[in-house]
Amino acid sequence: MSTHAEIGNVTYSHDLPKTPVDAAFLASQAGKINVSMIALVGCWGCTLSFLDMDERLLGLLDKITILRSSMTDIKRIPERCVVGFVEGGVASEENIETLEHFRANCDILISVGACAVWGGVPSMRNQLPLADCLEEAYIKSPTVVAGIIPIIPNHPDLTRVTTKVYPCHEVVKMDYFIPGCPPDGDAIFKVLDDIVSGRPVDLPTSMNRYD
Repeated sequence: MSTHAEIGNVTYSHDLPKTPVDAAFLASQAGKINVSMIALVGCWGCTLSFLDMDERLLGLLDKITILRSSMTDIKRIPERCVVGFVEGGVASEENIETLEHFRANCDILISVGACAVWGGVPSMRNQLPLADCLEEAYIKSPTVVAGIIPIIPNHPDLTRVTTKVYPCHEVVKMDYFIPGCPPDGDAIFKVLDDIVSGRPVDLPTSMNRYD
């Protein structure tokens, strides 16, 4: 079964993933499970929250192997992962391709932070046509250099920007959501620890943030 949708002038399709890995399956796994992280369009605040797990992350390293993180230059997941964390919303063709790659290679995919969950601050441009946003940024910008005719960048090497910014679940199926701008490291740790320990994910309301 495939889903199809149009994001701006970009059409994509992908196979829906299997049912997310359940606690019984995780508990049966021998050795470490693979975990990866990616940042799309956002401020990296959620990546910093991941680091805010501090020394508790060290305690998880006997259970997980981090194959890819937002702090490396690895563009693709080298092998299948049980868990994938996604920070940031979707605002370009490259974002779509990256998110679909994660969905295809992660059993559990988690939206982390307001941008991934709702679109966040970048989605404020959705109130205006994309052409107006580009004109304001490149043609009418107060930083335009005098004497140089300003242009809107348009080169084959540049990824195409989507007409709107989308939360991740409007592009692929996401399994869990950790809200916040950014969420606390405590919340990220709780979700990851539940998963790698074979427990059902149970994030208390008191640990959620909506600001």
